[in-house]
Amino acid sequence: MPVTEDRGKEATLNLRVDAALKAEFVSAVEAEERPAAEVLRALMRSYVEEARRRRFAVEARRQSQLIAASKDEAEVMRWIQDVSSEKRRK
Repeated sequence: MPVTEDRGKEATLNLRVDAALKAEFVSAVEAEERPAAEVLRALMRSYVEEARRRRFAVEARRQSQLIAASKDEAEVMRWIQDVSSEKRRK
């Protein structure tokens, strides 16, 4: 597990990476005149957002399967109404 160091709102992340990968990464960010840290932060944000989407999809699938397995029509209708109400609030 990488070591992190907190500094107020920011933290430092130390990690090991293959030397060849690091060299290619440094060349790529230098060619685009972008700071490596900025690119890494953007990659991390993207990964976190995708992980949230995957977790949401898993939970939505789980809930859909529960509702689909229900034989109680009233329960299904309440679920549909709850989901619709949440969409309108957003």
